[in-house]
This record gives sequence, C-alpha cells and structure tokens, in this order.
Amino acid sequence: MSGLEKELKKEQKKINIQKIILASVATAGLLSVALVAPNAIQMLKSFGIDKKLNNFKNDTKRSLSKMISLGLVIFVEKDGHKFLKLTEKGKLKLINLEKSNFKFKKPKKWDKKWRIVIFDIPQSRKNQRDKLRFTLKQIGFIKLQHSVWIYPYDCEELITLLKLDFKIGKEIIYIIAEKIENDKALRTFFKLD
Repeated sequence: MSGLEKELKKEQKKINIQKIILASVATAGLLSVALVAPNAIQMLKSFGIDKKLNNFKNDTKRSLSKMISLGLVIFVEKDGHKFLKLTEKGKLKLINLEKSNFKFKKPKKWDKKWRIVIFDIPQSRKNQRDKLRFTLKQIGFIKLQHSVWIYPYDCEELITLLKLDFKIGKEIIYIIAEKIENDKALRTFFKLD
C-alpha cells in the first residue's frame, strides 16, 4: 500500500470514529462518558471492524477530545454523573458525515448480488418512513415494491448508519440475494450487462 493510500485510510478511520461517537451520542440523547468507548466498540463490531481494539480506544479518546474542543459534543451533569450531549453543531456534523456516505464508488465489476432493503414503519411515524424512502432514492436504490428497495452494490455500513440515525433498527431488514426472478429490467436500469 502506498503512502498516499495509508494516509487516506488513516483519515477515513478518523471520520468513521467521529461518525460512530456522534451517532452513539445522538442515538442515546445523553450518553454516559463511561459508555462512549464500549458503545462505539459495539458499533464497530456491527460494522465487522473489531480488530486492534486497544488502538481504537486510544483513537476514540483523541477523537472525543477533539470533538469536545470543536464544540460538537459537550459534557452535562445529571444526578451526579457526567454525560455527553450532542450540540447543534454536532448534529450538523453528523448529517454531513452521513451525507458523504450517500455517494458510493461503484466497483469495477458487479459481484452479481442484489442488496434489498425492506422496512415496516408504522403510519404514526410517516415522516421517518418518507425520509428513509427519500434517502434510499438519493443513494440510488429503486423501488421494487411498496416498502422493498433494491441496489446492486454493498451498502451495509450505510444501512446500519441509517438505522441509527432514524432510530428504526428493527423496522429495517438488509438482505443480500443472489438471484431475483426476471431481473433483466433491473440489470438494464443499473447498467450491469
């Protein structure tokens, strides 16, 4: 790996750590300072990135210190305990970090697998449902059926972030399928042939 690639990978790691911490705090509302590293580590494991956790803990502390100095998160005290709270500036930063993930670099060769997102969000949370549909469309998904959307490339990390952001983890299911009946129109739409 060239020096430039290592530098890029290191920068992406910092961005991912920031995103995970901000998403953890955003999801919890208030997050105990003692829970930041374990919570972030748990999220990393869900991304399949659980190697070198000691390095990650140190990186998390550095990243958290920087986010505090930038005013993205603040300490608040409640019942004699310190908690982290996302500031308005932190919320905007999280939105911008997530938007940057909405643009996928398409692989040179399709792996011949379909990514399907299905969801069941009740009418009482229509705004979340509409926001999710809009986001999937922005990413490049197309609607297969009413609450079934399809995309040909790996986007599991983004779907995990969307679950966190919209607080709808159990209502969204991510599926990887090898075959779909009559997929010629889909392959044509995504220019896969």
